[in-house]
Amino acid sequence: MTITTRFAPSPTGDLHLGGAWTALASWALARSAGGRTVLRVEDVDTPRVVAGSAERIVADLAWLGLDWDEGPIAQSSRTAAYEAALARLDAAGLTYPCDCSRAEIARAASAPHAGEESGETIYPGTCRDARRDRDFKRLPATRLRVPKDARVAFEDGVRGAIEEDVARVVGDFVLRRGDGVFAYQLVVAIDDAEMGVSHVVRADDLLGSTARQLLLMRLLGYPSAPAYAHVPLVVAPDGARLAKRTPGATTRELAAAGVAPEAIVGALARGLGLVAEGSGPLTAREVAARLRPPSAWRRTPWAMPRAWAGA
Repeated sequence: MTITTRFAPSPTGDLHLGGAWTALASWALARSAGGRTVLRVEDVDTPRVVAGSAERIVADLAWLGLDWDEGPIAQSSRTAAYEAALARLDAAGLTYPCDCSRAEIARAASAPHAGEESGETIYPGTCRDARRDRDFKRLPATRLRVPKDARVAFEDGVRGAIEEDVARVVGDFVLRRGDGVFAYQLVVAIDDAEMGVSHVVRADDLLGSTARQLLLMRLLGYPSAPAYAHVPLVVAPDGARLAKRTPGATTRELAAAGVAPEAIVGALARGLGLVAEGSGPLTAREVAARLRPPSAWRRTPWAMPRAWAGA
């Protein structure tokens, strides 16, 4: 089987080190096996898109030495595919409209233990059996009617065996918001399946999304699903999560300060366990040639060098 990976940034700002790390890991995994890689721009949430961001991210990836076999593909060009998938789910009786506000959901789901495993508020099913032709309080979202037996198990390349009961841990989740924006879970499931992605490498703050996306692929009848490897976050020197205000957190800032791309690639590869310790600056292709298996990659957050924060 030919390995196909993807890197799928959201164009909401410049490429930061966490994005560079997942892009490098995903790219190296494909290249080390003679596989393919796809660049997908996740711009479906149009209110958050920053003008010019996608072009800057593409340029920064190329500066780091990363290339791709397909793309960049903008999610905004794939609306017809998302509409068709939503129609299939609706025809199967697996969707329903929901006009609950966030505040109403929070109040209804305030019972003890609600969402304690996922860290999210579990939708209590208020609209699950309501009439579809009723008068709506506001523009309704479209929710998935999650089957009660929706258990999903998968083997994560970094984290190991994972199993989740989607109905109990997450509940009926949104597929399309009331403002018409397709939800992340739906578009990513469709894109990964239809683009032939065999291996997804992404940050472990998205680990909780995986079971939902695998469930959607199953319900939509896709014949196969990707393997996953969820990698730790890159954090600031003090351990805080990277933010737009974190000094030296973007590759563009580091480049402007004179930090070479090989220095960034080498530090990320060593710090996050893609390659063995002891090497200096590396090109992306050198990382691919020395790549260790995902099971050997780092599992805890990695702090960017303090010197970079002063770049």
